[in-house]
Amino acid sequence: MWEGRARAARREIAALATSGLGVVELHAAAIEVVDGVVGSELACWAGMDPGTLVISSMTSGAARIPSEYEPRLAEAEYAGTVPNSFAELARCRRPVARLSDLPYREVVRHQRLNEVWRPLGLEHEVRTTFVVDGDCWGAAGFVRSGRDFDDREVEFLGAVAPVVGAATRVAVRADAHGYRGEAAPAIVVTGTAGVPRAITAAARTWQEALDETEPGRFGVLLKAVVTGTRAASSGTFQARVQTAARGWALFQGSGLLGDTDDEVVVTIEPASGRHLLGLLLAAYGLTAREREICQEVIAGHTTAAIADRLSISAYTVQDHLKSAFTKVGVRSRGELVATLRPE
Repeated sequence: MWEGRARAARREIAALATSGLGVVELHAAAIEVVDGVVGSELACWAGMDPGTLVISSMTSGAARIPSEYEPRLAEAEYAGTVPNSFAELARCRRPVARLSDLPYREVVRHQRLNEVWRPLGLEHEVRTTFVVDGDCWGAAGFVRSGRDFDDREVEFLGAVAPVVGAATRVAVRADAHGYRGEAAPAIVVTGTAGVPRAITAAARTWQEALDETEPGRFGVLLKAVVTGTRAASSGTFQARVQTAARGWALFQGSGLLGDTDDEVVVTIEPASGRHLLGLLLAAYGLTAREREICQEVIAGHTTAAIADRLSISAYTVQDHLKSAFTKVGVRSRGELVATLRPE
């Protein structure tokens, strides 16, 4: 019975991938499919930037977490010390993780459980990541009271997760081609915890656009970028995120140099085709060599020049290029550039 349900769910989700939906719309539809088998009182699905493992979009089920708990959830997600964060599961290649499977001492002091779920009357959590070809395109968390998630439900989630990953990767292509990059850059100065100390009017506009669909999401993203900036050896960190009203945005964090080193400047600007190139190369499932050659083509280099720069034959360049054409669904270099650099 459970294998049959998993097959049916995979077929439904695979069909969604052909409908031209963006990530948020796809996840909203997939939540209904999965909820028919794995019931939960709260379900939160995330689109993720495979390059940084920062959450790029959020989609909730019928019930949503109260807005006052959003900051606590964000803090637990990006603290780097709370077990079973989406990023940790993606890095460890764990497709499904049940909270109750952690060692007892970790469950007892688990920050997300104690500060978010238990105050809401919830006890049990299971999380899954949507990975395809080694890249994590999203993740989902399910929480409920009563009985814990059983082995069959865990097995079901593991069976459908790769299909959700593949469908999400396709949906990213639709979102990237629909981006609207017309707004001006915006600036937020934050402390080490990601709490704004100063914010420009343009940044307020981005905050409104992000919080409109998911209350508190702007604060979540600030925490993620600040955490990434602090951890980066270069002192800078970038994350690509989606907004419903304004398309893709680029968040970039940089540490301030001065009398105090506890402040991070976060700039926000519309993501250009250049910013989205890496995302699209991964979304079309290109190999590492195919990505290199596509980048060379976008830079305007000839076949001979590409062969020389990469120390391969011109015939090899053409073979990889033909494969890239097939995967991207184009027939010429001009179409390839137009598809991968949607300006």
